[in-house]
Amino acid sequence: MKIYDISMMVEPDIMVYKDNPAKKPVFKNAANHAKDNMHETRVDLDIHCGTHIDMPLHMIEDGKTMDDFDFTRLYMAKAKVYDMTGLEKNYISAEDIELLDIEEGDFVIFKTVNSFYDKSNGFDNEFVFVDESAAKFLTDKKINGAGIDALGIERSQPSHMTHKLLLGADIIILEGLELKSIEPGEYKLTALPIKLKGTEGSWVRAVLSE
Repeated sequence: MKIYDISMMVEPDIMVYKDNPAKKPVFKNAANHAKDNMHETRVDLDIHCGTHIDMPLHMIEDGKTMDDFDFTRLYMAKAKVYDMTGLEKNYISAEDIELLDIEEGDFVIFKTVNSFYDKSNGFDNEFVFVDESAAKFLTDKKINGAGIDALGIERSQPSHMTHKLLLGADIIILEGLELKSIEPGEYKLTALPIKLKGTEGSWVRAVLSE
């Protein structure tokens, strides 16, 4: 079995959404060997930093939270990676995906030019995203989840309709994937979340296997 790590490295200089300093993780040495005979680190980390999943509460008032989530949906899930790097626009619409072999229960992952963006340049405000029409198409297909190689599955849409359509249909949203070296095709996806109470999402260590 081959396993591919598709998770972002969490570090103090990690690229965060819109380069918001408040979203940057803070690593603090809580104990050290010289003083305490041990090493401990405290990390202040935003839920939406790095590779993470969104729960309905993120965009839907009184929506489901992490403790409502069936984590087995993200263990060895049937996943399909689609190469969308040839798009001539910076969003994915229903027209772009209507002929793909997307089936009920699939975890759909979109590889875009986002995967080749140099993150050392800071946040890319023009990242490729999934638009409302594509979200409606995926909702009608009754997929298990949707993933993308950006820190957000959408941007610049009134009322965050991509999030609301997918989350409202109990479709998992997986953001912040590293797909540069991943070939399109079928895989098994494992991206287990932290067991958190009442939160609108969680960090995951996402891997594909074949």
